[in-house]
Amino acid sequence: MKTYLAKPNEIEKKWYLVDAKDKVLGRLASKIAVILMGKHKPVYTPHVDTGDFVVVVNADKIVLTGNKLKDKMYIRHTGYPGGLKKTSYEVLMEKNPEKALYLAVKRMLPKNRLARKMIKRLKIYRGPEHNHQAQKPEALDI
Repeated sequence: MKTYLAKPNEIEKKWYLVDAKDKVLGRLASKIAVILMGKHKPVYTPHVDTGDFVVVVNADKIVLTGNKLKDKMYIRHTGYPGGLKKTSYEVLMEKNPEKALYLAVKRMLPKNRLARKMIKRLKIYRGPEHNHQAQKPEALDI
């Protein structure tokens, strides 16, 4: 028996709707990453983009366990000497709650060209409304 390798034109993309209200950030991000990679499908092929679209609503209601709200830091560097920038999760959630989930999912994807295509299929919205009703996303209970 030969190993099945999916071809890009054979893959059927589905749309999923995830409500992030009262969900833990890391657990939610890992489930979303699996769907974006396509590992939930039996036709998963590592070098082919077999993942689906994910629409996340209520991103501003994501929770963290323990003291991570104050202790967890997002660190980036500007590229200049002394350009290390630190932001606590609490400040990030006030300014841009979509970015926290986006970064968590992005860092769980593989580090290659395929991941840059995968992350474009993630749509995150702060509130309960989204503009993807035409795609008829299935509600996904995580």
